[in-house]
Amino acid sequence: MKYIVCIKQVPSTNEVRLDPETHAIIRDGRQSVINPFDLYAVELAKRLKEKTGGTLTALSMGIPATERLLREAVSRGADDAVLLTDRAFAGSDTLATSYAISLGVKAVGGADLILCGKMAVDGDTAQIGPELAETLGIHHVTDVCEVLDITEKDITVKKLTEAGTVTLKVSFPAVITVVKDIVQPGLPSIAGVRKSMDAPFTVFTAAEASADTARTGFAGSPTNVVKTFTPEGRTEAVPVAASDAAEFILNAIKEVR
Repeated sequence: MKYIVCIKQVPSTNEVRLDPETHAIIRDGRQSVINPFDLYAVELAKRLKEKTGGTLTALSMGIPATERLLREAVSRGADDAVLLTDRAFAGSDTLATSYAISLGVKAVGGADLILCGKMAVDGDTAQIGPELAETLGIHHVTDVCEVLDITEKDITVKKLTEAGTVTLKVSFPAVITVVKDIVQPGLPSIAGVRKSMDAPFTVFTAAEASADTARTGFAGSPTNVVKTFTPEGRTEAVPVAASDAAEFILNAIKEVR
């Protein structure tokens, strides 16, 4: 079995800085961490690999400093890592990012199962997993909360829905996105940290990945941030008697409309 786990670097604090001209997040490798949802994907991928045998590759698109986080993924159970990094990828929205990641998947020969976190905490779109699957033309299941069974041909999972859960069997190759607490991520072992220092690490530029730059970065992003601002807070409070609360709320809604 061949597994790929996709990870993203996200800011380690809530103080996110934006480029004043492009409105894109300014990435600083020194102040970044692995997206928390991706840690669950890494742990699950490691456990599945231990059950079925095979290999696990950690894959990311980002700035060169993302190497540190990819090596952390290796210390947590991945066998090797691949980084897509190039100025041509800068400013990519989810569609352009999914395209770039698909090139990385193809560059390493594909995979039976690709795992992603449900979403990134800096974007909250939850679009990368499904868009990656559609770009590759393979099956996908989002919001996976439990893996019931896995064979050489398919995987059976529980998917979280608004109405509860649904059980699905999906044939390989496939992409799944996992929710928080599907497994509990462990800490890197000493042996894992040592392994990460010398593990195979591959870097692809846009040219090396055979990217169509019209589909990457700002040029390949059909969505863009036009304006960013901090909402002005209001501190005034209006005392309302409990008996008048319902009428007050109804009138307030009518005013907004």
